[in-house]
Amino acid sequence: MRYLHTMVRVKDLDASLHFYCDLLGLVNVHRMDSEKGRFSLIFLAAPEDVERAKEDKAPLVELTYNWDPEEYTGGRNFGHLAYRVNNIYETCQRLQDGGVIINRPPRDGHMAFVRSPDGISIELLQEGEHLAPQEPWASMENTGEW
Repeated sequence: MRYLHTMVRVKDLDASLHFYCDLLGLVNVHRMDSEKGRFSLIFLAAPEDVERAKEDKAPLVELTYNWDPEEYTGGRNFGHLAYRVNNIYETCQRLQDGGVIINRPPRDGHMAFVRSPDGISIELLQEGEHLAPQEPWASMENTGEW
């Protein structure tokens, strides 16, 4: 398992970039804008991690900017922790066997979400190519929030 990123939702992208980049000193290493999803993702690295981050070898901070205004309450501005795993189905099975609810099952063989005992959302991403869809995951519905 490898730690990937921490996601934080931001209300004012310019103010957030000013804070994280200009003042704190993080470096923008990747940006993705989704017209269809109406959001932007900006991945930031510490200055000494920039080269490693470009090679997908350093943890990042992901700023998520939703284009439609939203008030974030109850800690919703903190999104999730993300980990890449060797086999998403085996990881989810181990968690489920341990009593963890799979909030967003890995129906696509690529991504799943669970929550910690304190309600922190954890994203699990398959290392490399997506795995072929597999039961019971392929037909499992979402449970709760993720």
